[in-house]
Amino acid sequence: MPSARIFHALAALALMALSTPAAAVLQIEITEGAAGARPIAVVPFGWAGEGNPPEDIAGLISNDLTRSGEFEPMDRQDHVSQPTRADEVRFGNWRTLGVDHVVIGRVQPLDDGPGYNVRFQLFDVARQEQMVGYSYEVGRNGVRSLAHEISDVVYEEITGERGAFSTRIAYVAVQGSGDQRRYTLQVSDYDGYNPRTILTSREPIMSPAWGPDGERLAYVSFEEGRPAIYVQRVASGGRKKVSSRAGINGAPAWSPGGDRLAVTLSHEGNPEIYVLDLASNEARRVTRSGGIDTSPVWTPDGENLIFTSDRSGGPQIYSIPVDRSERARRLTFEGNYNADPDISPDGERLTFVHRMQNGRFRIAVLDRGSELMRVVSEGQLDESPTFAPNGGMILFATDHRGRGVLGSVSTDGRAAARLSQSQGDVREPAWGPFRD
Repeated sequence: MPSARIFHALAALALMALSTPAAAVLQIEITEGAAGARPIAVVPFGWAGEGNPPEDIAGLISNDLTRSGEFEPMDRQDHVSQPTRADEVRFGNWRTLGVDHVVIGRVQPLDDGPGYNVRFQLFDVARQEQMVGYSYEVGRNGVRSLAHEISDVVYEEITGERGAFSTRIAYVAVQGSGDQRRYTLQVSDYDGYNPRTILTSREPIMSPAWGPDGERLAYVSFEEGRPAIYVQRVASGGRKKVSSRAGINGAPAWSPGGDRLAVTLSHEGNPEIYVLDLASNEARRVTRSGGIDTSPVWTPDGENLIFTSDRSGGPQIYSIPVDRSERARRLTFEGNYNADPDISPDGERLTFVHRMQNGRFRIAVLDRGSELMRVVSEGQLDESPTFAPNGGMILFATDHRGRGVLGSVSTDGRAAARLSQSQGDVREPAWGPFRD
């Protein structure tokens, strides 16, 4: 029923299957490459130390670029050579293979302590010139993060848009069954590595949302037997309960300034959208309808809220001014179910859950200028879409072989990947902001 599913957060609970203990690193699997993307060669980095190199930096960069949907890295076995220095790059050979750009690099242990010196260079094959090159010194545990940083540099240098490979995600992992079931709120790198548990509870945790500073998370916890909204600092773990009114306390969304939350409350009867001032804890009602209003997100300018409402008989996406008394404006008209929106950082696109004619729930992207909608995922029960901070990728929850996993897809739908745990379910993703 639409009225049941519109409460995305509550519906998600029913999908959290029973499973087994211990949260773990998410395993990422690229499920669809991007045909027609920019051809690039990321040559394995040279290694000047003993034994094996600390990480396959070139492999990490290739995977990052592939998942973005903007690049199609050449398979290593097809590389015409493996240069590690600029004078070893033969541009004519790479041009013959149809490669536009080449990334090379080398790694060597530091002479004066633990860690490594990592150098990389990006070349434009047609121009036969270096586009960018850097040298870094990094600790033993920092090589993987540095690879993502290099991916960001390569992405921005070629596309002109900032890369999002050094960002973090939050998600809820569910493990165990019956009395042993545990819900954990996790924060990890964007690709699921370096997971860190923020909160563990026997009761459901839902709807995590990153503050614009990347230092705080808002979420809904049922640890006291009913829903309450908390704000928690990621680094220290310190947290504050900001709403535990009667009825529903759900779907928190941060204002661009980080001083307010848009939330769904029902203490006055019907589930409606409110704006909660975090300093005064006062909640001001924004929507008034006979339907269910939920899942708010702020437009980047902070002037409007985008939300889901079934006021027209089925869930659709609406927009309403935050500080002006105006009627809500409907934004989606294709299909009889569109819900759970997120808005791109530039405000030009929406992503949301769209029910297909065959009954499957998939992720769609709506261009707000042209009003053209495109379905970009291929699952049966996809939900909870969240934009990357550069607007280039979308992370969402889906099912795979009966378990809850995360999916990522480029906003044009050309490249896709799956992130899953070896055991248990993963739900409720939230992509964090840039880490400046």
